[in-house]
Amino acid sequence: MNAARPNERGTITLWILGLCLMMFLLGGISLDLWRSFSERRALAATADAAALAGASAIDEDRYRESGELVLLPERAEELARASVARQLDTHALRGIEVNVTGEVVTVVARGRVSLTLLNLLDTADVDVRVTATATPRRSS
Repeated sequence: MNAARPNERGTITLWILGLCLMMFLLGGISLDLWRSFSERRALAATADAAALAGASAIDEDRYRESGELVLLPERAEELARASVARQLDTHALRGIEVNVTGEVVTVVARGRVSLTLLNLLDTADVDVRVTATATPRRSS
C-alpha cells in the first residue's frame, strides 16, 4: 500500500471543484447564447411577417387597369405595423421602423436581450437589429 504524500492531499477535490466551476460557466454562457439566438429568430420572424404584410398593399385599381404592381405607401406601413401588433413573441421588441420606397417594403426590428450569467459579470444586455424586405409579386 502506498500512502499519499502529505502535500498531495485534496488534489482530486480541487480538480473536481474546478471542473464543476467550468461546467457552470459553460452552461451559463450557452444559456445566454441560446436566449440571444432565440430572441433574434423571433424578431426576424416578426420583421419578415410585417414586410410581407406591407408588400400586400398594392394599388388594386392600377393593377387592374395597367397590370402594374404599385404599392400604396401609407397602406403598406399600416399593414406592416398591424402585423407587428398581432405577433405573440415580441417581448424583446423595443422598436420598429417601416420604410416604403417604390416597390420595396423594408422593416427594421430592434430588440434587447437580457442576459443571465454574463450579466453577473457586469456585461450589458445585447442589442439585436433585424432587417426584412419584401416586394409585391404576381401569383403564378
